[in-house]
Amino acid sequence: MALFNKNLVRIGWFLGWRQLKRSSLWSNVLIIIVMILTFLNLVVVSGILVGLIQGSVNANKNYYISDLLITPLKEKDYIEKSQNILTNIELINGIENITARYRTSGTIESNYKLRTNFDDEPETVSTIIVGIDPINENLVTTMSQLLVEGEYLDSSDFDKVLVGSSLLRRYLDIESPGFDLLDDVFIGTKIRLSIEGQSREVAVKGILKSKVDEVDRRVFMVDSQLRSMISRPDLNVGEISMRIDETIVSPDRVKEILVNNGFDKNAKIQTFEEAQPKFLQDIKDTFAILGSIISSIGLVVASITIFIVIFINAITRRKYIGIMKGIGVNGLAIELSYVFQSLIYAIVGSAIGLVLVYTLLIPYFAANPIDFPFSDGILVAPLDSTLFRIGLLIFATALAGYVPARMIVKKNTLDSILGRK
Repeated sequence: MALFNKNLVRIGWFLGWRQLKRSSLWSNVLIIIVMILTFLNLVVVSGILVGLIQGSVNANKNYYISDLLITPLKEKDYIEKSQNILTNIELINGIENITARYRTSGTIESNYKLRTNFDDEPETVSTIIVGIDPINENLVTTMSQLLVEGEYLDSSDFDKVLVGSSLLRRYLDIESPGFDLLDDVFIGTKIRLSIEGQSREVAVKGILKSKVDEVDRRVFMVDSQLRSMISRPDLNVGEISMRIDETIVSPDRVKEILVNNGFDKNAKIQTFEEAQPKFLQDIKDTFAILGSIISSIGLVVASITIFIVIFINAITRRKYIGIMKGIGVNGLAIELSYVFQSLIYAIVGSAIGLVLVYTLLIPYFAANPIDFPFSDGILVAPLDSTLFRIGLLIFATALAGYVPARMIVKKNTLDSILGRK
């Protein structure tokens, strides 16, 4: 029985391959192009939708959270025993860079020198003011690369700030109640910064744009300047972010070390996966489902295309099929010949599509992300997911080839030979 089945497969392959070689070159090329486009539709559409959100996820990691983020407990405004935590972090092998940020709420005001009627509401925006060590911050989050105007902070800068672009109307022109934006703020513009009843006039040295709210909706200044305004002699900071060499130690292991030292009683310690906004993951999952639904339409279209091609092919060769059955060729071998034709189309199309995705499209979008308003979109195509889609395409194509072949082969042999219905 095993030998019989093996012979059926051999005969089916021989018949299918011979028919492909005798087919029109252009018809074969067009069908393969349909398979390539179907593969790209399956992979690229969902990959772009997921990549739109993945761009936001990557930006959150690169420009704010990094590999591990330490923040205050809910009932606290700062991280207790900050210096002790920082000292212990520096002793862990594999920590590449650390940035400690002072953080407080406050307001910034523009055009206050032009205000003549003090009954009018001042142009103010409530925001988070962050004090940073410019060198350490840049090593962790590459903040200097986020400047769209001006220059990055220097450690000796006095009364100079970096302003997030989402605080300025010319970068985010939204008219919404309760969503305040500043007008007429440029490089060198003086703005009034107010913290805990204290006010200080500062100059805008640079404007940041990262598409991350924790950067674009904040104001940054040198840590020593902010510390003097908030009277923080204990050096307790508001955030600690660090970049980790994962070839030496994992973020989970660093977190475990800090927790074992009891620092979880003084601060909230989170890896990037734990600290990233949950809504991003929810939207990512939603877009993945949406992409799969859209891609499935292309899969159905490709299956119908193969069905029609094989059906027409089998109809035109009905007499030939009847003769083969009459001389003793097993009907299953004939059916397999059409299945093999379909599989060749699907495998060749998927192989070319695979090369295009991983050697051309993914590197291209990585180097040239799509400039969406809230993220830099990339193409996300995990290999396991792509291989699953290839399997789905091959299965659907094989089924689409088998069904019409079966419809023709099962007809009466004599009727097929004589051309009767």
